[in-house]
Amino acid sequence: MADSAHPYDDLTPDTLLDAIESAGYIANGRIFPLNSYENRVYQVGIEDDSPLIAKFYRPTRWTRKQIEEEHTFSHELEAAEIPVISPTVMPNGTSLGEHAGFLFAVFAQRGGQAPDTSETDMLWRLGQWLGQMHNIGARQPFRHRPAFDLIGGLVRESDYLTRNGWIPDDLRPAWDSLIPDLIEHCRQRIDDAGPIETVRLHGDCHGGNILVREERMLFVDLDDCRQGPAIQDLWLLLNGDDTERSQQFTELLEGYETFRDFNRRERYLIEPLRCFRQMTHAAWLARRWDDPAFPRFFPWFARQRFWSDLLLSLREQLGALQAPPINVIGQF
Repeated sequence: MADSAHPYDDLTPDTLLDAIESAGYIANGRIFPLNSYENRVYQVGIEDDSPLIAKFYRPTRWTRKQIEEEHTFSHELEAAEIPVISPTVMPNGTSLGEHAGFLFAVFAQRGGQAPDTSETDMLWRLGQWLGQMHNIGARQPFRHRPAFDLIGGLVRESDYLTRNGWIPDDLRPAWDSLIPDLIEHCRQRIDDAGPIETVRLHGDCHGGNILVREERMLFVDLDDCRQGPAIQDLWLLLNGDDTERSQQFTELLEGYETFRDFNRRERYLIEPLRCFRQMTHAAWLARRWDDPAFPRFFPWFARQRFWSDLLLSLREQLGALQAPPINVIGQF
């Protein structure tokens, strides 16, 4: 891949079509870009067949071995009849192609909508599938994909934001005062949780990465799969006030524990994981700001209001870290 201002500058329509045809497909030239920020994803028309979804991985983000582990995990889940959309084995016999310096995969086109987690039956079903997914994930660890490193990640991402001048000067004193306290309380919560088993996870299991159509449920986008605590695939499905989240969590666990035991002490990790997600999201936007898609879709990121709002959110997070963990109704 030739040097360019941005790695995706070289992903022209001709390059894209050549990549698809190098995998053994006959493209009809119809390309439709889909919403995706980290990678580039397209619907691609295929001669005498249904369109496919082509995903071109962001160069240098994952190694080939890390992407292959994602594919292996997806296929392992699919073989166990867990409803995931896994990469298709292409006509050339592989699920991971490479062309002009880009690694890519293709997927069957599927439709659906995000699950309604206000429905207790939906939460119970989600819990069942996640329990089964984690049984598969516990069979062996990832060897190449990263594990969650909450404290190291918080330190690293905060340092990146301050070192590269993203925190406005007038907010730096508040930032420099708050972040050490936040990290220390995250450390205390992690200590409260004690030893925790880690498994291979979906890693980014929010409602937008689950498709529901009629009675069919599909987990999509394992791009962020990694080694970590089971709670990571549960807490992102919770919303509302404390009472609502307790009810939702209880329902999720009832489904989950029909297939897999859950260590209740993992509840202490929810707020550190939330804090980690807030910080890594801000650092992710900062690291991707040279990608033209990011200023276009996230114009508010470069404004002072974003950073003052983030500080307020992190102060609230400090309070959440000091509060008791989420309850499981009827248990302790």
